[in-house]
Parts: sequence; structure tokens; C-alpha cells
Amino acid sequence: MQALPAPTFDDVLDAAARLEGVAHRTPVLTSSTFNERTGASVFFKCENFQRMGAFKFRGAYNAISHFDAEQRKAGVLTYSSGNHAQAIALSARLAGIHATIVMPHDAPEAKVAATKGYGGEVITYDRYTENREEIGRRLAEERGMTLIPPYDHPHVIAGQGTAVKELIDETGPLDMLFVCLGGGGLIGGSALSAAALSPACTVIGIEPEAGNDGQQSLARGEIVHIDTPRTIADGAASTHLGHYTFAVIRKLVARIETVSDVQLIDTMRFFAERMKMVVEPTGCLAAAAVLNGVVPVKGKRVGVVVSGGNVDLARLAQYLA
Repeated sequence: MQALPAPTFDDVLDAAARLEGVAHRTPVLTSSTFNERTGASVFFKCENFQRMGAFKFRGAYNAISHFDAEQRKAGVLTYSSGNHAQAIALSARLAGIHATIVMPHDAPEAKVAATKGYGGEVITYDRYTENREEIGRRLAEERGMTLIPPYDHPHVIAGQGTAVKELIDETGPLDMLFVCLGGGGLIGGSALSAAALSPACTVIGIEPEAGNDGQQSLARGEIVHIDTPRTIADGAASTHLGHYTFAVIRKLVARIETVSDVQLIDTMRFFAERMKMVVEPTGCLAAAAVLNGVVPVKGKRVGVVVSGGNVDLARLAQYLA
């Protein structure tokens, strides 16, 4: 995997061609209430309407589409708290290959059920005492499977970049782009697309307060590792950026900010009440930053990536209550 060259916008274009007719071209929505509150023209790229409910399908399908016959025969393996798990399971089913997914034992039940429903073999681990990357590497080696990590892979990054390519194709140039940040696959691909299609656009990453490893990494100029963060934004509860993703972030991302779990819940409520959308906590990161004025946006044309909508309905009811 490390032998692959760093991703470029040409890779995003290649991914877009591979995803044509397979991935949904998700809607770009606006909200007059959101615009009034922020003083900006905000465009939401709604990846909660993507296949399996999140942007992760783009990168997973693109990565698997590069497999040769031998790799397809052996199958794919990954580790994920949920959305990449579902994306790999669905993409593998579409490709007719076997998928094994290492998931934390406390992953959201809806995400585990969906992963199994797509035909994925789920192996659980304790995210607070075990290392999923070590487990994944060991299993892949034992089984001869190809490991496709959740974010630190050029084909995954390129696939994720197709969401913002579609956004800018539809809206035209943007002044600012807000993207949630876990391991950096989405913001890495998004930054490649923004730099190519809207060069003056400022790209900003948003993390949960409890897991600001990306913010620390950008400030120090090196990848910072942290303990597993405890946050409702489970899709962004990563402990470090990847080598591929950090390289893109250092070059193309202007700043990284954070929001609290309370702000995420308020934003989930806004989406539900005002835009009639179910958005998972991680999917609210970018919007929460704009809504709460973490970065001034008044008078700007702003893109916001809504990354996913996979949340247990019982848990959603608890949050909104």
C-alpha cells in the first residue's frame, strides 16, 4: 500500500469516472434560516443521501475497483467504527468478493447490522485496549486479503474527493469549504478538488473537541497520536491522521477547528427540524462550526459537507430529547 503514489486531482477525476452510475450524485441543499443565522450563502453537500448513508461509499468502491483478479479472489479486509465498514461491505458485494471487517464492540448497532446486512463478516475488538490496525494487518496477512484502511489510502482519498468535485461543479467557486475531520480521507480528497476547481477557496477541517489530533498535527507539523477520544462523533473518533492524508492537509488545508458534543446535538436538531434530515453526529461537525461562528463566514459563499446519516434512531431520540 505505501508504494502507491500520493493522490492527485487526476485520481479524483479517475474515481469520478469509476463511480459514474454507481454512486449517487447527492443533492446540494440550502436553508434560508441557516443563511440568516450565519450571514452567509451556505451550500450543503448531503452525503447522508449517499449509498449506505455516507460519503465512505465513494472511497471504498473506488479502491476495490482497482483490485486485480488475485485480489478479488482473496477478498478485502478493513477496520472501521461503522461507515467505512458498511461501504466496504456494500462495495465488496457489488464486486462479488468477500469482505471481512474489524469493528469495535461498542460500534453503533445500526452500523453493525447494516455491515452484516451487506454481507460483511464482522470481527469485534475493544477500541480502548486493542489496536485495530495491528489486528487488521495480522488478519490480512493470515488470510491473504487486501487491506483497505478507512482513510490512509490514495484510492480511498481520491474517491472521497468526488463529493466536493460534484459540489463545486454545481455551485461554482466557493470562498470557504468546511469538512469534518477524522483520519483525513474526506478532507484530503475535498482539498484536492477545491484546489483544482476553486483555487481561492479556504479549506477548513472540523474535529470533535475531544479528538483534536488533526489540529495538533497541523500546528506541530507532524502527525500527533492521541488516546481514543470519547465523543458522540464516532466517525471522527480516530487517534491520528494518516501519512497520505496529513501530506495533503499540510499543503492544502488552511486551519482545523473543533466543536463540542453539545454543539453537534444542537446541529442535529437543526437539520431534523428545519431541513427534515437525519444527520449523524460526525456528519454535523462542519455545519456545527459554521452555525456556531467558530470561523467568521459573513458575506461568504460557503460549502459544507454533510458526511453521513447513519445513527441509531433510539440514540437520535435521546440526543434530541
